[in-house]
Amino acid sequence: MIKARWGKPFSVILIILSALCIITTLVIDAAGMTLSYRGHALIAGIVGLAAGFYFLPVSEARHIKIINVLFLIPMVGTFAVTVIIPFLMGIFYSTTDWDGIKFENFVGFENYINMFKEPDYLYSFGITFLFTVVNMALVNFFAFALALLCTSNSKVTGFCRAAFFIPNLIGGIVLGYVWQFIFNKVFILAAPPSMLTNANLALVAILIVSTWQYSGYIMMIYITGLQTIPKDVIEASGIDGASWWRQLFKIKIPMIANTFTVCTFLTLVNSFKQFDLNIALTNGAPQRVIDGRAVYATEFLALNIYKTAITKHDYAIAQTKAILFFVILAVISITQVVISKRNEVEI
Repeated sequence: MIKARWGKPFSVILIILSALCIITTLVIDAAGMTLSYRGHALIAGIVGLAAGFYFLPVSEARHIKIINVLFLIPMVGTFAVTVIIPFLMGIFYSTTDWDGIKFENFVGFENYINMFKEPDYLYSFGITFLFTVVNMALVNFFAFALALLCTSNSKVTGFCRAAFFIPNLIGGIVLGYVWQFIFNKVFILAAPPSMLTNANLALVAILIVSTWQYSGYIMMIYITGLQTIPKDVIEASGIDGASWWRQLFKIKIPMIANTFTVCTFLTLVNSFKQFDLNIALTNGAPQRVIDGRAVYATEFLALNIYKTAITKHDYAIAQTKAILFFVILAVISITQVVISKRNEVEI
């Protein structure tokens, strides 16, 4: 056991040496040098750095804070490696002529200017916003209606909850191909031709499947909110002569305003970044002609970005679109939450 008077110098030296070990290892790796022990040195540096901070003689309160930070480091590091660093690299690549492997020239904001010259990208913007607004309204309406049904005094509420939630358990790709078969082989018998071949009805088809899939998940959140309402409040209003509709609009909805905030946020994000169902059900088809140029009628923004990178092999433009996609989604989501929170206070 290290004596107290030597504890601090030892910990400081261990921290410094460990930090130097980590920095040296990263420099060696960045320089492209192939040293077999660099992985072991990096791990030793990380462990030594953690041990140095752990054994650093400080007050008990500060020691607890250090331990909390040490436990957070693995998660923060993982988040940085998988999200923060790739996002920053994406911003950098959006200013180059990146081909997915390397880049040769910096182009500045040229990619951001060129992407707005693509008619299919501008159309994807409009159709994505339209789908998001309509899908948000439909999913929340049906989810709340199902939640009211499942919280009623009925013997089949348990079965209804399971039945309505099951579609959400099916993956979007599988669900898209299943409904593609239904639209092309089943519904066509009653009303040919298939909805998926009509530029206007194809979007309606996606809305039907998306609402059917996601309403059960949002329903469970609404059920949780409705169950938090005190029963004595509902009973007292009934004694005072309040009708079911008056209880709904004057008591239930105002008391679960925070639940509406969560549900609208989730449906907004899910609708705006819709991809798997879009690619499996229509893959952007069919085409429509706008200003003499054919565009895909149901190609949402996420699918447009995917096709730009994978089909057109234009990774720089695709990365630029992805950055703007993130910024727009973040701004819209934050704005929606702020407005909803403000309405909660007013209610």
